[in-house]
Amino acid sequence: MPADLADILERAQTLGLLGPGPVANQLRHADALAGLIAPASRFLDLGSGAGLPGLVLALRWPEATVALLDANRRRADHLRWACHELGLHDRAEVVEARAEEAARDPRWRGRFSLVTARAFAPPAVTAECAVGFLAAGGRLVVSEPPGGSPVRWDPDGLGALGLTGPEILVAGEATAAVLRAPALADPRWPRRTGVPDRRPLWPS
Repeated sequence: MPADLADILERAQTLGLLGPGPVANQLRHADALAGLIAPASRFLDLGSGAGLPGLVLALRWPEATVALLDANRRRADHLRWACHELGLHDRAEVVEARAEEAARDPRWRGRFSLVTARAFAPPAVTAECAVGFLAAGGRLVVSEPPGGSPVRWDPDGLGALGLTGPEILVAGEATAAVLRAPALADPRWPRRTGVPDRRPLWPS
């Protein structure tokens, strides 16, 4: 029988792979965030960490395939173990790589109708690192601070990346910014590894 996600996250927290605060609260927030997101048949969780919200969405959408991306070896190993314990190994893949590099790999570039992100990076970095993964018409859904505001998302910077939005959605404890990619990303995005962090397209 698959393990319980709460137990898996408790283990992750013990190992220092999940931030402080009761796991039950973090799960409740992830569930609320999941309620804001229309299901997708194939999605990528950017900087998946301990697996929030990627594992929650994978369990909610039993027909979906998921890529859980994280550059950290310990977190990637945890995600592989979690997928096995949850019975997701046949439709979930852990991508152990920097986002800037994976987004240029033909296996991943332009392959996803949905990219999710929770506490990955400031808005400009998140948008640039995500855009290469999106298929034409795809969505980027980013967990936002309470009372999230569109002012965090610079229209000129988003326009340069080929993204539109954001639409701010709120449900219960969760707030999300939804950005859309009408077309595949320009080949120049994302820039080389580390450049989005060092020279973001707009200040955070």
